[in-house]
Amino acid sequence: MSPFSPDSSGISDALRDPLSALGFDLEAVELGPAGKKRVLRVAVDKDGGVTLDDIAAATKVVSESLDAGGHMGEQAYTLEVTSRGVDRPLTEPRHWRRNRDRLVRVHLRDGSQLTGRVGETDDAGATLDVSGAHQRVEYDAMTKALVQIEFNRKPEEH
Repeated sequence: MSPFSPDSSGISDALRDPLSALGFDLEAVELGPAGKKRVLRVAVDKDGGVTLDDIAAATKVVSESLDAGGHMGEQAYTLEVTSRGVDRPLTEPRHWRRNRDRLVRVHLRDGSQLTGRVGETDDAGATLDVSGAHQRVEYDAMTKALVQIEFNRKPEEH
């Protein structure tokens, strides 16, 4: 890779291990223009969620890794490290596990949709509570799944 033309896959490769050492999963790397500069957005996640202190620690590790490896070349860039966010699709079993009890809308390969609350999950699929009925959905039967924003939801009593 030329130091003058960084690509997000090379950057991902450089960041994955240092972030993993801190307990983070690298969820996304996006490199794009911003006027005369570039913006590098790095999304991280971990079990239990990401705090502001976590973002600060991840930012430090990302910055040090990029500087040490020369992955961004000489052109100026802005670094943004964020949490995964609820607007990103659920694409990995860990995403499902981390969103247990959240409401999700699932688009299936057959063209239908389901909206339900995430229950048990494993490496092959998830069980959703759809209007009080448990429905198992395999990940490979889905085309897209997004967490739904809920306002004023009262936590369930356990």
